[in-house]
Amino acid sequence: MTSLPELRLLRITASLLLAIFVTAPRAQPAPSPGAVPQNSMAQRMQACVVCHGREGRATNQGYFPRIAGKPAGYLYSQLKNFQAGRRKYAAMNHLVEHMSDDYLRGIADYFAGLDLPYPPAQPTTLAPAEQRAAEALVWRGSPERGIPACVACHGQQLAGMLPATPGLLTLPADYLSAQMGAWRTGQRKARAPDCMAQVANKLSPDELSVMAKWLSSQTLSPGTKPAPASNEALPIRCGSLEP
Repeated sequence: MTSLPELRLLRITASLLLAIFVTAPRAQPAPSPGAVPQNSMAQRMQACVVCHGREGRATNQGYFPRIAGKPAGYLYSQLKNFQAGRRKYAAMNHLVEHMSDDYLRGIADYFAGLDLPYPPAQPTTLAPAEQRAAEALVWRGSPERGIPACVACHGQQLAGMLPATPGLLTLPADYLSAQMGAWRTGQRKARAPDCMAQVANKLSPDELSVMAKWLSSQTLSPGTKPAPASNEALPIRCGSLEP
């Protein structure tokens, strides 16, 4: 018997597939003079807001991430990971299964180009000692354990770094915890060497929890962009960032 969560996922997948493919590019009659162009990428991407919120801003459901404004290289890489099965979420796996690379790049470019305000910071639920522990890992890492600081790869503002490193702030704590847990268990993978799997497995569950809560309680100033690509070598090799 199909469970209620599975039924909900099937309904979401069906609605997403319908919205994507009903509005996918196809031959159109010549528009009349002055007519508003139809079938834009913005219209096609209305399917994505079912989970990711209006314009990819994320929702208050506590799981689906913000995708607006993330580096196009990162978004494209994740779409390819879903397509290849390195990331597993049935709705996404079905959506991108038969999409071309050009179309996936178009989706990535569309959401990367959205310049939208970030939500205001939320009050932290962390105790002072937990907050200090999270901040130490974010800003300094733990060199003696081979754990780089988050800012070393994700940018000093934690807004991401071009060409393909994502921002971390304002993501839901549940989402961050789930992704780090998926790396620890091998349910989420990236091109080898999988740097985030290495980092996640060196952090304790308690450390992952406080970091997720701290990151989700921060915000970014209006107009903040991912940091430009750095000429300095990263502290850890990441296959997803290599040509």
